[in-house]
Amino acid sequence: MFSNAHAYERFMGRWSLFVAPLLMDFADVPDTGRVLDVGSGTGSLAFVIARRKPRSHVLGIDPSREYVGYASGKNPFRDRVRFEIGDAQRLRFPDATFQSSLSLLVFNFIPDPAQALRELRRVTAPGGRISAAVWDYGAGMRMLRIFWDAAVSIDAAADKVDENRMPLCRAGELSQLWKRGGLENVHEQPLDIGMRFASFADYWEPFLLGQGPAGAYVRSTGADHLRALRAEVKRRLSISRDDVPFSLAARVWAVRGSVPVRS
Repeated sequence: MFSNAHAYERFMGRWSLFVAPLLMDFADVPDTGRVLDVGSGTGSLAFVIARRKPRSHVLGIDPSREYVGYASGKNPFRDRVRFEIGDAQRLRFPDATFQSSLSLLVFNFIPDPAQALRELRRVTAPGGRISAAVWDYGAGMRMLRIFWDAAVSIDAAADKVDENRMPLCRAGELSQLWKRGGLENVHEQPLDIGMRFASFADYWEPFLLGQGPAGAYVRSTGADHLRALRAEVKRRLSISRDDVPFSLAARVWAVRGSVPVRS
C-alpha cells in the first residue's frame, strides 16, 4: 500500500515533517536514553528527535526494506540514529530496552495493534512513555476527507475503501487501546497542522502515485472516472484556477501513556 519511498514523500511524507515535532513535544521525550521509533518510514520522526534531543539515541524500525534504505541513506545523525527492518508485533529487543517508544501515522496500519502495544510495553522501561498519533481520517484530515467525499459522491462503491473506515482514527479509540493495554496516565488529544498547497496540481498529482488507500483507489479507476473525480475534488475545494495556492487543515489524534512501575 505504501511501497515507494520517493512517492510517499511527495504524497504524505512531507506532512510528517510538520506532525513529528508536535508528537515529540506531546510525548515529552526524555533528553537522554534510547528511543524506539515504530514504523519509522522515511525517518521524519527519528530525525526530529535526534535534532532536538542531542543526547538521545534513536532506533527506527519499519517492515519496508525500501523505507529503511531511504531513511538510512539520508541520515545526518549516523552516530545516534539507525534504522532496521522490523515488525512492531514481534520485536527482537530485550525487556526494558528503551526509555520511550513512539509511532507516527502508523499504528492504524498494523494488523494487530494490541499485540504491537504489548510488545512496546515489554521493551519500554517501567515509567517510560509510549506515544502514537494517527490521522483523523473521518473529519479533521481535510486533504483526504475531501478526496473521499468526492469519490463516494460519484461512486457508491468507494465507500467500502473510504479511509474513514480505518481503525483507531476517531476520538477516544487510541486511548481505549492504551488503557486496555495496561498503560497508566493515558492522555489523548488532537494535534493540528496546516497543509499549504502551491496549486491544485500540488494537491492532486500525488494521488496519482499509487500510495495508500487513496492512491490504490485512483489506480483502480478508468480514465473517464478519474477525470470526473478530479473535477469533483476541484469543485469541493472551491478553486477557481489551477494555479491558485490554498491551505487545508489537518488533524491527528495523539495518545500517550506510561508503562507501570513494577513493585
